[in-house]
Amino acid sequence: MASGFVTAAAPQRAQVDACIQCGLCLPHCPTYRLTGQERYSPRGRLSAMSAVLEGIATVDEAFDDALSTCLGCRACEAVCPGLVPYGPALEGVRAEITTQRPNIGRRVRRVLLGRGLGWRGGLRGGSALLAFVQRARLGVVMPASVRRTLSGVRPLDPGRRGWAGRSVASHGAARGKVVLLTGCVMDQWFGPVHDATVGVLTRAGYEVVAPASQTCCGALAAHDGHTADARRLAQANLEALSGADLVVSDSAGCTAHLKEYGHWAPGGEAFAAGVRDVTELVAELIDQGALPEFPPSGMDVAIQDPCHLRHVQRIVDQPRRLVRAAGYTPVEIDPDGLCCGAAGIYSILQPEASHQLGARKADQVVATGAALVASANPGCEMQLRSHLGGAYRVVHPIELYWESLARGGAPSNDGRDAIVSPR
Repeated sequence: MASGFVTAAAPQRAQVDACIQCGLCLPHCPTYRLTGQERYSPRGRLSAMSAVLEGIATVDEAFDDALSTCLGCRACEAVCPGLVPYGPALEGVRAEITTQRPNIGRRVRRVLLGRGLGWRGGLRGGSALLAFVQRARLGVVMPASVRRTLSGVRPLDPGRRGWAGRSVASHGAARGKVVLLTGCVMDQWFGPVHDATVGVLTRAGYEVVAPASQTCCGALAAHDGHTADARRLAQANLEALSGADLVVSDSAGCTAHLKEYGHWAPGGEAFAAGVRDVTELVAELIDQGALPEFPPSGMDVAIQDPCHLRHVQRIVDQPRRLVRAAGYTPVEIDPDGLCCGAAGIYSILQPEASHQLGARKADQVVATGAALVASANPGCEMQLRSHLGGAYRVVHPIELYWESLARGGAPSNDGRDAIVSPR
């Protein structure tokens, strides 16, 4: 029988057949852990894809439900003996669902994720509006899922100048030039993370350049099935970000997507070889003696592993290296690295599952007794902050290291010192 898939982006037979149905992925899958149902496991979802490929099932409502409830955390890939490329298969099947089951929600999301996130002026305007909502405390009138998600956003400064279009010379002996991916919401909502990244890298001898012509990395569009937009954004960034020694991102989800540009644009493989997550690069610089280490302060930092850092890039030790070098003691919260439930826009599309996973992760942090939390991804940070509340400080590991570097040592208080700007 003919395949029920109709697009070129659809999962390929080789991808699906790589699954040997062993079930080792089951305990590592957040939605299987929540429901105990096979159809909400990687194995079950791959079986559903296989059935459509064989023409014995269609892309119907049940198929849509099974695949749309996946967080895309890719924890299954890290434990899979068959090396199933689950992430690419999921993105392909999401493109298929978007094509075969269009609705108003998906059309709106394509405009927002495929176009809106690449429009810097629109992002500035939207961020200014959100800053007003924060100050006027208007979040109470929003739907609960949106209100919960936005409660994790840092206090915004509508007058803040982003990093796109700027460059900073190196301090001391020149080591090379790096291009910084400013991203979409990172530049507007998480500017202090960029400040810290630029500060640390220039101290290490790098010139940091953030081309104005760059755009959103395209990860959210790809994850939601908007393949054409993801390819267009990737091609634009290949042209904008090339020409330096390294490309650096301080958002784990963005870095993971940049490293997979070989799938999204011609020439992407060579580009991806020069991409580094900031935790990855700075840990190397510390190990090489290009950046200093500071004595222990006796303060604990709870470490949350973003899925696209731990499971996709297999970067685990490096964030902890930064935290230790900054003078803190890393404290583990979850040896399995189970997803926190943020997963891009999952907290809005699947609010109940997202809330359950976020609450579990918050409970794990609380159990450590640490009031300081390090996470290297913006969505994870927002999820943690929305569940932990104001008694906890949630920051990127690079911020902790930059603060120690700028002051010449780790703090002796509760770690709530103001971030020192490198500008």
